[in-house]
Amino acid sequence: MSIVTRFAPSPTGFLHIGGGRTALFNWLYARHLGGKFLLRIEDTDRQRSTPDAVEAIMKGLAWLGLDWDGEVVFQFARAHRHAEVANQLLAQGRAYRCYATPEELEAMREAQRAAGQPVRYDGRWRDRDRSEAPANTPFVIRLKAPQTGETTINDQVQGSVTVANAQLDDMVMLRADGTPTYMLSVVVDDHDMDITHVIRGDDHLTNTFRQVQLYRAMDWGVPSFAHIPLIHGPDGAKLSKRHGALGVEAYEAMGYLPEAMRNYLLRLGWGHGDEEMISTERAISLFDITAVGRAPSRFDFVKLANVNGHYMKEAMPEALLPAVIPLVGDKLGRALTEGETALLLRAIPGLQPRAKTLVELAEGALFYLKARPLAVDAKAAAVLEKHRDLVSQALIVLQAQSDWTADALEATIRALAETLSAKLGDLAQPLRAALTGSTVSPPIFDVLEILGQSEACGRIADVVATP
Repeated sequence: MSIVTRFAPSPTGFLHIGGGRTALFNWLYARHLGGKFLLRIEDTDRQRSTPDAVEAIMKGLAWLGLDWDGEVVFQFARAHRHAEVANQLLAQGRAYRCYATPEELEAMREAQRAAGQPVRYDGRWRDRDRSEAPANTPFVIRLKAPQTGETTINDQVQGSVTVANAQLDDMVMLRADGTPTYMLSVVVDDHDMDITHVIRGDDHLTNTFRQVQLYRAMDWGVPSFAHIPLIHGPDGAKLSKRHGALGVEAYEAMGYLPEAMRNYLLRLGWGHGDEEMISTERAISLFDITAVGRAPSRFDFVKLANVNGHYMKEAMPEALLPAVIPLVGDKLGRALTEGETALLLRAIPGLQPRAKTLVELAEGALFYLKARPLAVDAKAAAVLEKHRDLVSQALIVLQAQSDWTADALEATIRALAETLSAKLGDLAQPLRAALTGSTVSPPIFDVLEILGQSEACGRIADVVATP
């Protein structure tokens, strides 16, 4: 059997982090088994569905590196097919017209609530003849669901879950205006798209019992289901905006790498022993949906930053450069020159060990590209005030330096420190302050090399000349 999974978001907003994980699990499962991963946009809510949301979802998936197979399916465009199935069931006697008015249904629910009964449709039109309905009365089409026995789902994550059919009422498939309901559309689309495995959040679990009844009413094969637990915030409550439940594009803007986000989302509910850092290639080779746990996972920004920091350190500078250039340009308020871009590429390796995100890396690189005279923060100014004479001596030897490499520059400054009976740090720290405007930077001799002799000596001369 060829495996086919799908991701089916509603385009009513951004691709949130929970949706990203659901898409990832579907993608990994399909890629692991050599199957297909399809994308369906469930845009039947016409008032809330927007083209911008569709674009945001597709961009979010593309950024995560989750490529889908074939053309995108738009659910609303298939409404005629959904209605066709409902009418087929009606013709077969497996569905019926319900003429109950909204007022009647509300009175029914009020009576059930007053009697302490579960609120569900009571089947009042299930066995009545349509001739009993007043003329021109609107109707919905309901599934004639089994009233006895049980419906069982052998879920790949939740295990075997059973509900008594008496607890399920006859669901509406077509509304009075002829439009299909979500429950009908999902089943028809999954069948027509040959979906073999439905992997989605466990908030859909209760819907699944009704959907299984619809599959069976149509004599269709039922796909395998896997309902994965939702993601919670650090406090254990359902993830919400107050926890930072942002769209995928927000994490991109915050400087996270897609490969790090894939790794982090993978570990929210799935694991392989004690491995924390799992490459995408290894995840594809290992992934099995049955290894997803039943307990909700907790989103942790600190852990995400640590995972991202790992991938930042491991990345090739050339791979980071295209994303860093616009971030640096935005902070400087101008485009980078070709020479500045080349300098930035040389600077990235020294910045990678400290940076947890691309934004941090860009911020760390700014001092390389700022115009002279460099602004100096309070701590750096205090260091310069204390060691100004040593900086003046360092400037003399650096202006005479012929070999402008980090190793040669370190040897020169070490020799000067010995000559002046000073510690290396007594020279290195004020040099750092002069060259970067801060007391924190990449290794100072690397900074000297990257800046170049003219720029480095110019910056030092600026602070020496400052009263």
